[in-house]
Amino acid sequence: MEPMPEQSPHHAYPDHWEADVVLRDGGTARIRPITTDDAERLVSFYEQVSDESKYYRFFAPYPRLSDRDVHRFTHHDYVDRVGLAVTIGGEFIGTVRYDRINEQGRPASAPADEAEVAFLVQDAHQGRGVASALLEHIAAVARERGIRRFAAEVLPANNKMIKVFRDGGYTQRRSFEDGSVHLTLDLEPTEKSLAVQRGREQRAEARSVQRLLAPGSVAVIGTGRTPGGVGRTVLRNLLASGYTGRAYAVNRAFDEGLATLDGVPAHRSLGEIDEQVDLAVIAVPAHRVPEAVADCGEHGVQGLVVLSAGYAERGAEGRELQRELVRQARSYGMRIIGPNAFGIINTAESVRLNASLAPESPARGRIGLFTQSGAIGIALLSGLHRRGAGLSSFISAGNRADVSGNDFLQYSFEDPDTDVALLYLESLGNPRKFNRLARRTAAVKPVVVVKGARHSGSTPPGHAVPVSRIPDATVSALMRQAGVIRVDTVTEMVDAGLLLAGQPLPAGPRVAILGNSESLGLLTYDACLAEGLRPRPPIDLTTAASPQDFRDALAEALADGTCDAVIVTAIPWVGENGEAETGDGQVLAAALHKAVAGGSAKPVAVVHVEIGGLAEALAAASSTAAPRPRTVTPAADRPQAATTTLPTDPARSTTPATREASPTPGADPATPEATPAPEAATAPEAATDPEAATGPEAATGPGRIPAYPAAERAVRALAEAVKYAQWRRQAAVPGKIPEFLDDTIDEPGAAALIEEQLATAPDPRGRALTHDEARELLGRYGIDVRPTLPAPDPGAAVAAAARLGYPVALKTTAPHLRHRADLGGVRLDIADEEALRRAYGELTDLLGKPAELLPVVQAMAPRGVDTVVRASIDAAAGAVLSFGLAGAPSELLGDTAHRLVPATDRDAAELIRSIRAAPVLFGWRGSAPVDTAALEELLLRLSRLVDDHPEVVSVALEPVVVAPHGLTVLGASVRLAPPPARSDLGPRRLPNY
Repeated sequence: MEPMPEQSPHHAYPDHWEADVVLRDGGTARIRPITTDDAERLVSFYEQVSDESKYYRFFAPYPRLSDRDVHRFTHHDYVDRVGLAVTIGGEFIGTVRYDRINEQGRPASAPADEAEVAFLVQDAHQGRGVASALLEHIAAVARERGIRRFAAEVLPANNKMIKVFRDGGYTQRRSFEDGSVHLTLDLEPTEKSLAVQRGREQRAEARSVQRLLAPGSVAVIGTGRTPGGVGRTVLRNLLASGYTGRAYAVNRAFDEGLATLDGVPAHRSLGEIDEQVDLAVIAVPAHRVPEAVADCGEHGVQGLVVLSAGYAERGAEGRELQRELVRQARSYGMRIIGPNAFGIINTAESVRLNASLAPESPARGRIGLFTQSGAIGIALLSGLHRRGAGLSSFISAGNRADVSGNDFLQYSFEDPDTDVALLYLESLGNPRKFNRLARRTAAVKPVVVVKGARHSGSTPPGHAVPVSRIPDATVSALMRQAGVIRVDTVTEMVDAGLLLAGQPLPAGPRVAILGNSESLGLLTYDACLAEGLRPRPPIDLTTAASPQDFRDALAEALADGTCDAVIVTAIPWVGENGEAETGDGQVLAAALHKAVAGGSAKPVAVVHVEIGGLAEALAAASSTAAPRPRTVTPAADRPQAATTTLPTDPARSTTPATREASPTPGADPATPEATPAPEAATAPEAATDPEAATGPEAATGPGRIPAYPAAERAVRALAEAVKYAQWRRQAAVPGKIPEFLDDTIDEPGAAALIEEQLATAPDPRGRALTHDEARELLGRYGIDVRPTLPAPDPGAAVAAAARLGYPVALKTTAPHLRHRADLGGVRLDIADEEALRRAYGELTDLLGKPAELLPVVQAMAPRGVDTVVRASIDAAAGAVLSFGLAGAPSELLGDTAHRLVPATDRDAAELIRSIRAAPVLFGWRGSAPVDTAALEELLLRLSRLVDDHPEVVSVALEPVVVAPHGLTVLGASVRLAPPPARSDLGPRRLPNY
């Protein structure tokens, strides 16, 4: 045993190191520092470790820990000696420890920056990713304590541990010394280590949701003895859905002699069930939930759906109960949907789970649905059912205390049964992570979001999340940047989801319109123009058009290379007797099916008015579509499963995915007892063979045509598909940060300035820089701000002008007058001393004394367009770059565009082109186009500044005058502050709200 060095001062218990994590198999565990109270836990843990694992840890037989060992492994100063443990149910399942060492490998204290690290994981929990999670967390702790490298000695036969170090993504060196492998890891995060970390996070969180949605057995806790009530209703719905697993009714009030209820085994507690239950649905009063959760945890339940209310939606006391519920569940390795949840549904043939209050399970389909509101969930289920759309999965998360929209995105990304993800969100617990996950998911399948509580300025009841200060318009712009289809209403969500789930993505905005009503065609034409599409003149088939005429016209439009999408408009047609025929919609639906079957891969939508049976015929034929082969189409990547079933056509058999589909991580959710019937073929091989698709959920083809009762709704859905398809094509070739910036940026110099300014700030919350300080800092990043000189009196103004050179501008800098030329606070093009003195007098006579106005003199800039460029850091959303025209366009009309930092060259180009007033920059009404290239470079430089230095929490460049050649920054304000904590960096951890 090495002698201990002089101990470092003992630090207080670092509770910020505590974290809940999701392991590889989807279960949760808690990571925390080891304390002196853990002696018994450590001994118990060590006794359950195999002799082989002990040998790998100590390089010799080591059957038990001595008292000295226990003392050493439980007493830490949290600086030079740190131990972390992974716990489930309060017991250790894995540990890691580091000891700071010097260059000779002996115990040391700071400033030594290397530490020896060693792991030990219980054999029963090896392979769950415990050591990988510990490595992430102990590395973060070490960096916080000034340690830059880990050293480890590993026996060559210990392949599992060598793999943990090798796969971590850190820069490492390896050598073989004295019969062991010597590893040195540099702890500075790398792109590879971050990618590894996020990849593990994705697989683990996806698996945790998959375990909830595909359980082999379900217990409904709180099932009533008499019909009615929440628990009994869920049990009834579970059985009615044809659930393929095993179901149990649990209620501690059951009579001892009660053996079954509704045909399933009835028990007073989980302990009476002779198998491990995978999922528990809890429907008991809130005060009894902790007892039920403890029963679940002690008997190995993997996940919970808590329907019980009485939590954060009731106020502060309920919020604390909710936090305790999450802590309790996670301590047993369980994840929670809820509380106050509506339930979950999985329509997969191998599962058929309806553990919700929805009385009817939706048809099987290709849409995944997540909602934070039970009422909205009911409305969406009803709307999708009415439109004939099926679902792959449904989660109504209630208060969203644990499983969130981020988890659903992780699951949807890999779920081969989901082609479109729909989310109704009322709060974003981790906006940075949501943006990252949404961008990745949107690259392979559409993500459609409705954001509730947009303008309330407060968090919805029951949701305990960090508050973001950024306006909803900014949130919407950032979602668009990530490829999210942001819509305003649940009706628009359903409209867009139907089109995206059933039709290929359009290759462009050109739209063909055809139908038997000139008026309805014109309405559709106008709606296309309003949404930014490029419609062709409508083709009027006249009211006498037959279904065959529709078929011929649609087939011709699909074959026409000058259009990218087709909208069919239909009103009841006139029969031979001169009367309108309103009931034979099935005939028209069949004609449209046949036309699309022989057409090209273009989206088709139908707008109909009072044609009896048409929508039903389109929906009925579509809601049973089976999975199709998942191939890749470069330009018009095709989503699957739409509204009218069509014969298989290779030209249309493409999906939104730009990757080969892979199964959700983990084992097949079906257990031996839950094996699907042979006819329920869901494998890709079955989908490719029309002969193999049988049963109520199978169909003869891949697509369906969505129908809409109004032209505006169809066009809006199509416009969203066009914008999304364009984003997909652009995202396939990501933007870059130009290398030329590196040559003109002094990052170390800027860092030194920032450190100096914050060190002298009287307010620990930071400070605003003076004009000269801001000029110096911005200058380090190649942003030149035109100097201004104070003019407290006319003589000083004349001296300043002489120094700068005429012509000059005289302007006030008082906060209430800044940038307000309309109030007379700015005088331009002053050519000489006489004019300057006159302007000074007029300014003070009109607006007040110099001491109030704080006038300054500045050299005139070349004429151009006044713009404003800003960057700010929101603690929840991150750094945001904004651009608009100065004055009324941005301030009055809100015409401002936003992008997340770091911005690429593409982001900068899109930023200045996405405002409504952008034509002013490009030669509007005969004016000279301005130097947009210089403007894009300025945006990139500012983005780089705030990305490199998170202490720069706010920058405003106003005005930035963009001339035909070059630009001039006339004003700048910068605020520095200690950077807000980043929720998206550091080791993996589940949020605690």
